[in-house]
Amino acid sequence: MLFDGLNQSRDFDAIQSLFEELVQESSGNEVSLFSAYNRVIQFLAKAEKLEVSFCCFKKAQDYGFKIDTQTYNDLMMLFLNKSLPYKAFEIYESMQAAGCLLDGSTYELMIPSLAKSGRLDAASKLFQEMKERKFQPGFSIFASLVDSMGKAGRLDTSMKIYMEMLGSGLRPSATMFVSLIDSYAKAGKLDTALRLWEEMKAAGFRPNFGLYTMIIESHAKSGKLDLATSIFKEMEKAGFLPTPSTYSCLLEMHAASGQVDSAMKLYNSMINAGLRPGLSTYTALLTLLANKKLVDVAAKILLEMKSMGYSIDVSASDVLMVYVKDGSIELALRWLSFMGSSGIRTNNFIVRQLFESCMKNGLYESAKPLLENYVNSAAKVDLILYTSILAYLVRCQEEHNERHLMAILGATKHKAHAFMCGLLTGPEQRKQPVLSFVREFFQGIDYELEEGAARYFVNVLLNYLVLMGQINRARCVWKVAYENKLFPKAIVFDQHIAWSLDVRNLSVGAALIAVVHTLHRFRKRMLYYGVVPRRIKLVTGPTLKIVVAQMLSSVESPFEVSKVVLRATGDSVMEWFKKPIVQQFLLNEIPSRADILMHKLNILFPSSAPEIRSLTPPKPLIAGKGI
Repeated sequence: MLFDGLNQSRDFDAIQSLFEELVQESSGNEVSLFSAYNRVIQFLAKAEKLEVSFCCFKKAQDYGFKIDTQTYNDLMMLFLNKSLPYKAFEIYESMQAAGCLLDGSTYELMIPSLAKSGRLDAASKLFQEMKERKFQPGFSIFASLVDSMGKAGRLDTSMKIYMEMLGSGLRPSATMFVSLIDSYAKAGKLDTALRLWEEMKAAGFRPNFGLYTMIIESHAKSGKLDLATSIFKEMEKAGFLPTPSTYSCLLEMHAASGQVDSAMKLYNSMINAGLRPGLSTYTALLTLLANKKLVDVAAKILLEMKSMGYSIDVSASDVLMVYVKDGSIELALRWLSFMGSSGIRTNNFIVRQLFESCMKNGLYESAKPLLENYVNSAAKVDLILYTSILAYLVRCQEEHNERHLMAILGATKHKAHAFMCGLLTGPEQRKQPVLSFVREFFQGIDYELEEGAARYFVNVLLNYLVLMGQINRARCVWKVAYENKLFPKAIVFDQHIAWSLDVRNLSVGAALIAVVHTLHRFRKRMLYYGVVPRRIKLVTGPTLKIVVAQMLSSVESPFEVSKVVLRATGDSVMEWFKKPIVQQFLLNEIPSRADILMHKLNILFPSSAPEIRSLTPPKPLIAGKGI
């Protein structure tokens, strides 16, 4: 009676004081005041006196007083309302330990709390226990379990509980539909999500803006564009304005699937709605238009992108790269012209790629301005690029194309070009012997950085010099290249046992020059110093075997041809070296046009035939002009 009166007057300090007195007096006797101290804790809990109520609860536990279910419920509700679920669970565990049976209200309280806090196994256990004790779960329990299980990815369990709820006669709420649809859509189970979507509408619920957006985007990202578009139109009819994210998702997926008309329609709809497309949307659309070779439309979109405040240099270069990689050189040149007229810059890497593509396709007139643009933008032509242009000149068979290629070589402004011009001029203009001139050039190469490039240059240069009939100059280049260890394993002297030359990694011209020059070295060693090895090998590999064998057979060489090697005994080669024709052959004294060697070369390189290419240096070189 005292506690009831104090509770009505809201004197909680007096309640606490009287509770302390009650505890002290009842601890020494067996008087049962079960109702009184449970009532005190309930009063304090309902008044949200969190610390005081919990303190009284602990004291009652310490003195062994029995706590009833209602008291446990009130305390758990208090802690849950104060966002302290872990304290509520602590009280729940105390309730279990005390053997106190839960009632329906405790289940309704704890199961949603456990589910929302992520303790799904505990919530499921209580749910099963509740049903076993013949308590009927309420809607809040079903809703919390369906939602929490779905968000945790336990879709089968979530659907089972949902079906159980329907079987119990309860109707799902709009929130539950949204939760289920969201869970299934995010898991990629779009058929189930769509079935729930239809059930939601059949139940009289109107999908909200967020649900429309989510279901459209999930279908679009999974490639179900027809269905996504249908729901998108339904969304517009329902009066919702799609977000830029929804537009972008649909547009980008249509672009990725190559549907130009649909993508452009979405883009125009987006612009007309006053929405600003994102950078990824513009990128996807421009890539689509580039792949479909719609240059004019892509240019229009790019300029609109610029008007929206975006930097367009990178996007324009990306479109250019699409054309370059696709081999659409004319479109690439057209797009580059548009970029130049619109003041859009591109990077030198793409310009170089386009230049190389033009060269590959024989568009030399278009290639030269690209190279000039490349050089004028402070980009440096490296030795590999210069050599690749020289390689095109070696293979060229039309005189007008040769002129274009010579002009392109001059436009590189590479030091190798000045070397080429000097190499093919006379000693009066060069003012130093060929060998010294070649050595001076090769001394200026940084072999740590350019060894591979220098090796490539030597191979192509020797092809060119052989085709031009410049055998002595070619031998100088080979000699200096060997001195600088560009081909360190080419020549091997194994004392008196075997001497060998390995030309497998050389071009045809380089291989022929290497064979002639090295045999000349072998001849000097054998005739002047009397050193004769047991055998001599020319390792050619399958590709160069026929070329070298044909050249040597023209002067009756003793070398026998096997699969990848030409070999002969040292004595037979010694006798062969004594023949005057061999001495002339190795010293290049045979007149070039009647020379059997050059005849063979004309067969190997059709463009070196006299009627197509003169074997004397071209006139511009003699005049000191660029190749």
